[in-house]
Amino acid sequence: MANSSTATRRNRSKGRRHPLATVALIVIGLVSTGGAYALFTGTANAETQQASTASKQSSIEEGKKLFASNCATCHGLSAQGVTGVGPSLYGVGAAAVSFQVGTGRMPLANQGPQAEQKPVQFTAEQTTALADYISSLAPGPGIPSSKYTSGKGDASTGAELFRINCAMCHNVAGAGGALTEGKFAPALTGVTGEHIYEAMVTGPQNMPVFNDKNITPAQKADIISYLKYLDKNPSPGGFELGNLGPVAEGLFIWIFGLGAVVGVTIWIAAKAS
Repeated sequence: MANSSTATRRNRSKGRRHPLATVALIVIGLVSTGGAYALFTGTANAETQQASTASKQSSIEEGKKLFASNCATCHGLSAQGVTGVGPSLYGVGAAAVSFQVGTGRMPLANQGPQAEQKPVQFTAEQTTALADYISSLAPGPGIPSSKYTSGKGDASTGAELFRINCAMCHNVAGAGGALTEGKFAPALTGVTGEHIYEAMVTGPQNMPVFNDKNITPAQKADIISYLKYLDKNPSPGGFELGNLGPVAEGLFIWIFGLGAVVGVTIWIAAKAS
């Protein structure tokens, strides 16, 4: 009986799993699952990146064709510029293209003191293609993020920054103003936040460049918020006279206000006589 009991225990011990067997199975399962997931996601990411690269390259090729047929006359076939006609576009970045083409200033209609805004000649997709092509030639300012152009910054801080950096040309209310030699600072009413930001980082026409060391992206967002505030809020003082400032207002009072007083005086004198 003793021998039979001992044999039974030995058989049971032989059929029992080792305590670490379960742990080993779990580790093997996790490694297998993780490896399969990594392989799948890695392949998916590679395919997505490859598709994105192909799409970008296609856009660049399309932009190159558009440039050759619309812009090369002034800027050269390789965007190297043409002396006395058009500057080199190397390093201007996608932001400059988006601003100049997106506002209709380019292609230039005729030579003058500065390029004036006119109806846009290209679709949004074509503008993007041109921007992709120019940015592929040399690094430059890119298209700004929507978080800086949405007009959700601090308008009061933006108003102070605008008065310090921009009002001397664009007027404190963004109404624009005359410069020298037939040039002018355009009005900023109704301009998109993206184009305002792009103008600050590229310095079109006579405008200086405000890089991130001069005015940070967050401060640019505040300036845009101030201008958007002006778009949404009419003058609280009544008729704004084009926001041209105290000279225009004084001239209005001098001509119409004083003229009315003189007219009423003459009318009273005529009645009295």
